[in-house]
Amino acid sequence: MHSDDNTARSGHVPVMLGRVMSLLAPALADPGPGGRAPVYVDATLGLGGHAEAMLQAHPRLRLVGLDRDTTALERSRARLAAFGDRVTLAHAVYDELPQVLSDLGIDTVQAVLFDLGVSSPQLDEAERGFAYSHDAPLDMRMDQTRGVTAAEVVNTYTAEDLARILRVYGEERYARRVAAAIVRERGREPFTYTRRLADVVRTAIPAATRRTGGNPAKRTFQALRIEVNAELSIWERALPAAMDALSVGGRVAVLSYHSLEDRITKRVFAAAAADTTPPGLPVPLPDREPRFRLLTRGAEQPADDETTTNPRAASARLRAAERIRETGSGPMGEARERAAPRGPRARERGGTA
Repeated sequence: MHSDDNTARSGHVPVMLGRVMSLLAPALADPGPGGRAPVYVDATLGLGGHAEAMLQAHPRLRLVGLDRDTTALERSRARLAAFGDRVTLAHAVYDELPQVLSDLGIDTVQAVLFDLGVSSPQLDEAERGFAYSHDAPLDMRMDQTRGVTAAEVVNTYTAEDLARILRVYGEERYARRVAAAIVRERGREPFTYTRRLADVVRTAIPAATRRTGGNPAKRTFQALRIEVNAELSIWERALPAAMDALSVGGRVAVLSYHSLEDRITKRVFAAAAADTTPPGLPVPLPDREPRFRLLTRGAEQPADDETTTNPRAASARLRAAERIRETGSGPMGEARERAAPRGPRARERGGTA
């Protein structure tokens, strides 16, 4: 669950801001191709905390900000108005990034940030239905202009499908018990509000388990949110698309908040950083060499002082990678590769961080 800087309203600050900026800065220090302003994509804009800091730190930077939440876009548009035409905002899900860039006539970008999960206003505004601590309509859509609601999921999915999403997306060990309880209770009266659902989930969990690990409805609400917003399937498409949009030397950073997102990130990064030359060949094949190099050793976590002041940052995991080779098609359909700069300048751009 990402928390964006909106000090005037809530005191929340962007998660791991300093580390994110240091990882992406080398990609934004130089002009973009043709001497144009470097392009930074904030694919999950939220309230614009990371975006504002990047715009302030890099005076030539052009921001392309995406968010599926129209409320977040309105707030960010007001917050970033002072930066004028350096800012372009789009109402889009992050797997729609290629179309957004195409519409803007942008071929490549220099940096991309994904801050996944639920933003602070979505959690804090009870009427959105994300939080089990407030009684609100069962909605959970990040984009309230389209898609199915959580109420539609809990009232129409079969017990088997409910158990599957609770087990896979919520990592709920009592998924079958919870799903059976939901189906039983919706037969009496359809679910429309969060509190009744949270109560049903709580009573379905064994008493001994309820005494530890926080609110037992947490895992069910996480699973429903992921299902309603198709978060994992979108993420499977979005990260490779963003990496393809990077120029050589461009960097991508990902903040994830549960193991399923982080597992996808780790797998995609590892594949892009692997040499796929068949074993036994004396030298690596140029078109099989790694396209990316990892900038973080495993997943980095926020420091203790940050989680103390911003508890929502506690589950954050940060990974980053840099593009080191470009691939494409020549006139004869042959692969062409252009290696990233080596030597002193490459070292200046940062080694494994």
